[in-house]
Amino acid sequence: MSDAEAARALAEGHLVILPTETVYGLAADAGNAVAVAAIFEAKGRPRFNPLIAHVADAVQAEAIAVFDARARALAEAFWPGPLTIVAPVRDRDRVCDLARAGLDSVAVRVPGHARARAVIAAFGGPVVAPSANRSGRPSPTTFADAVEETGAFAAAALDGGDCAVGVESTVVSVLDGRVSLLRPGSVTREEIEAVVGPLDRDGEGHRSPGRMALHYAPDAPVRIDVVEPRPDEILLGFGPGVGALRWSLSPSGDLREAAANLFRRLREADREQPAGIAVSPIPAQGLGEAINDRLRRAAGFVG
Repeated sequence: MSDAEAARALAEGHLVILPTETVYGLAADAGNAVAVAAIFEAKGRPRFNPLIAHVADAVQAEAIAVFDARARALAEAFWPGPLTIVAPVRDRDRVCDLARAGLDSVAVRVPGHARARAVIAAFGGPVVAPSANRSGRPSPTTFADAVEETGAFAAAALDGGDCAVGVESTVVSVLDGRVSLLRPGSVTREEIEAVVGPLDRDGEGHRSPGRMALHYAPDAPVRIDVVEPRPDEILLGFGPGVGALRWSLSPSGDLREAAANLFRRLREADREQPAGIAVSPIPAQGLGEAINDRLRRAAGFVG
């Protein structure tokens, strides 16, 4: 299917599996409450969890959100790319109440994947596109996994190759004169602070997607920070000489490689139906903050 055909499907109220650089999304017209409700139904997603409005450029972003100078600075520094900005909503019709979970703020980003931007530009407005998995499951980072998870609910599915980043976008709020990190991702805390200065420590996490306690979870129970796995567990290793190479998140100990492999390895391990999945310790600095956040949620802890 072409990008123009996918845009027409969105305009007709259908769902579309859309590639982004972070994970594959299940997309719908952000202003169509019926289409947005279909996403919640397909995913089995709690309705109080807000969705991200994906737009083609910063002009579209400021049509639906009120940006101050710091929000603009972040957009200029990191868009297109894996950063979501939560700001006061400007146009409540273009991003419906259901998509915003009834909040007076809206989460918005310009994806780094060229095909995603092309579809959104052809559609002509914001598109919500939460990860194309059933709620709580590991996010799909390959086309095949996305189709396996929610393909039955989509009128179209676009193959954009494997996702380059592999974890969902960093989410920051720019509200009431404060900038807070709501969800870590591949744009790190340090990179954000280099643009806007020290972050406020009292962010409102309910304004961000992906903040459920049990999230990104396979069927098998997950244990984290494991040095000695149990005999009946699969160990997802990190670093030289840790575990079987087949299951390693990064044999060299590279955090970006580990992030790109994280959800794929969780899915592959889960297909083996082990008694459990153990994960080696991951350093907490830089991108490791985002990886550990996803792992804590997969293990059932609030991060």
